[in-house]
Amino acid sequence: MGKRAAAPAGRRRTQSRRRGRGRSRRSPIGRLVLPTLALVTLALGGGAALAHYNSGAETGPVDTAAVLPTGEPTTAIPTTPKATTPTPAPTTAKPKPKPKPPKPKVPESGAGTFTAAQSSGAAVGTGGTLRRYRVQVEDGIDLSAREAAAEIERILAHPRGWAAHGRGRFQLVTENADFVIRIATPDTADKLCLAVGLNTHGELNCETTQGVVVNLKRWLLGSPTFTGTPAEYRHLIINHEVGHEIGIRTHMTCPGEGKLAPVMMQQIKGLKGCRSNAYPYDEDGSYIQGPIVP
Repeated sequence: MGKRAAAPAGRRRTQSRRRGRGRSRRSPIGRLVLPTLALVTLALGGGAALAHYNSGAETGPVDTAAVLPTGEPTTAIPTTPKATTPTPAPTTAKPKPKPKPPKPKVPESGAGTFTAAQSSGAAVGTGGTLRRYRVQVEDGIDLSAREAAAEIERILAHPRGWAAHGRGRFQLVTENADFVIRIATPDTADKLCLAVGLNTHGELNCETTQGVVVNLKRWLLGSPTFTGTPAEYRHLIINHEVGHEIGIRTHMTCPGEGKLAPVMMQQIKGLKGCRSNAYPYDEDGSYIQGPIVP
């Protein structure tokens, strides 16, 4: 065969360009440029995001996944707990003891005249002779005659008293009394008792021909030998002196160690082993008595 005819010049150039595009390979420089640009872009973008986060311009939450590189471990910064002072356990304050009321002041002497309680009541008791009484209080001693009369009326009506066991009936009156119960200052009481030959030394009570004389000191303060209150000791005063009024002329003494003292015992002079007692009868209704004092 003869030689292949040569192609025209324009066609050769076109084919040459096509072969060049088909065969060309990217140079190593081209492969490095694109990743490098991507890293620069990521670095610049990440820096801008961090700058924006640190500026505090946004009020909403920030996507930390877009800020921090992925795949890198994060470590929480340990915090040291604040030292706390232990709260002391609450303490219950002990209640303060109530102060004892001051003892009433007892004047040594008074006017020597008396005011009678203008009150009366029904008779109490179921047997024995009716004994009517009046109550008088020395003037100027800050003690109500009416209140004193009401208290004496309650004493004589007590279930362990004389009237409750048939030893007499008693009635508070304003006139025509069989006997009088007077409450007087120590000096006045001494004078009234001495008139019948009894020396009370400014301390004791007595029974006279007119009735009962109660020392104001004993009425207000009680007795140092009596374990009860002054109010309870008033039962002993009235029961003892009214006991003389109903005919018990003698005194008694202690019947035995640890037993109740008889109401007709002069307990203010000592209990002699007995327990102080303000009532003629015990809770079972038995009469409390002891040996007669000669």
